[in-house]
Amino acid sequence: MTAFGFTIAAAEGLARTGALATTRGEIRTPGFMPLATAGAVKALSMDQVAAAGADIVLANTYHLMLRPGGERLQRLGGLHKFMGWQKPILTDSGGFQVMSLAQLRRIDDDGVNFRSHIDGNEHRLTPERAIEIQADQIGADIVMQLDECPALPAPIEEVERAMRRSLNWAKRCKRAFGARQSQNLFAIVQGGVDRQLRTASANALLDEGFDGYAIGGLAVGEPQPEMLATLDVTAPLLPNQRPRYLMGVGKPHDIVEAVARGIDLFDCVIPTRSGRHGQAWSDAGPINITNARFSEDLSPLDAASDCPASRDYSKAYLHHLFKANELLGQTLLSWHNLAYYQSLMGRIRGSIAAGAFAALRAGFATSR
Repeated sequence: MTAFGFTIAAAEGLARTGALATTRGEIRTPGFMPLATAGAVKALSMDQVAAAGADIVLANTYHLMLRPGGERLQRLGGLHKFMGWQKPILTDSGGFQVMSLAQLRRIDDDGVNFRSHIDGNEHRLTPERAIEIQADQIGADIVMQLDECPALPAPIEEVERAMRRSLNWAKRCKRAFGARQSQNLFAIVQGGVDRQLRTASANALLDEGFDGYAIGGLAVGEPQPEMLATLDVTAPLLPNQRPRYLMGVGKPHDIVEAVARGIDLFDCVIPTRSGRHGQAWSDAGPINITNARFSEDLSPLDAASDCPASRDYSKAYLHHLFKANELLGQTLLSWHNLAYYQSLMGRIRGSIAAGAFAALRAGFATSR
């Protein structure tokens, strides 16, 4: 396999900043990927997503497989053209839905049968089919292996079975991916919060060799200390010269702590989901804009921000929009949150380059 160029420009402890080069542009690391699950970042235009500072978005194989369908996407020129986004796209393989849609699927060692949550029709997803949809039909720049991700807590036997199955699927994904030169394939380390299973998974994937390595199966029900302890074990096992992606994480403090453990890429639903429900994020955590104390607050969310949603609208106006059930409120808070997350990533990168990450990290620990 031929990986895109991944460079580390500076490091402080295990935290590092650099860039992952792709044929559609550079991804600055540490970086945050907004979720464009079904080909759209909820409540936002792709121009707004780009203006917020995103280098890459994440789309979901399962949802796009059902609607509009992989074959249709391929006929229409791929997801980049379809959604009007010319920067990189990473696609989740559908492994998360193996967990989240447990009532609608049957799993075996060969793959997964899903019953569509839209119309009840059955669809088969195997490692080979997951690669075909992501690489050929969607046209993703970073393709994820199909994996099984059990919700935690779970019996250790179940966690090990899922880890072993995911390893087998990783090998099949690599064979199906072949020698593609313009796309990357990432493997996913599984094993719950068990040190031995994580170590076994990471070592087996390293023996196969992939373009990047994700840590999956976290932020699925375990307490934060267990998640961080698992990162302490897993991240040092992964090669320094490859990007490391922590899937589904998370809150700003989680991100800062994961960066301190050597993680380069993140994704999470929080910025846009919080925005749709009236929460605006800041270093001190989320504020509930529907609270009565904001009804006559003429200050903006962040007067120093480059984001119009953060800078140009008062908290009183945002409060009014949510009380009046105006959709603009959801758009503005989602835009603010996404811009806040991208600004946070920029501050993290700058602090590592300046040798000041420890101070930034301490500030987040104090603000909790």
